[in-house]
Amino acid sequence: MKDEDLQELLGSKAIIRVLRVLAEEGELHISEVARRTRLNHVAVERCVERLRGLGLVEERRYGRVRILRPLFEELRITVKRSVGIRVEVR
Repeated sequence: MKDEDLQELLGSKAIIRVLRVLAEEGELHISEVARRTRLNHVAVERCVERLRGLGLVEERRYGRVRILRPLFEELRITVKRSVGIRVEVR
C-alpha cells in the first residue's frame, strides 16, 4: 500500500466507520451500511469507491441492490519506530 493510500485510509473518519461496520457484520446492503454508520448514502458511496480502489471491499450488484463485502479477515496497521508503517491484510 502506497503512502498516499494509507493517508487516505487513516485520514478519513467515514472510511474507518464503514470498515468497522463491514468488519463486524460481513456482507451488507449499502443502505444498511449508511444507516449503521449514520452517514448519508453519497458519503458511503464515496468511501466504498476508495475502499474498492485499495482492494479492501467488493461490491456486487443485483439489479439496483448493492451488496458490500470486505475482502479481508484482518486488517492490521503497525507503526514501529525506526521501521515505519506496515499494513497487513489477511
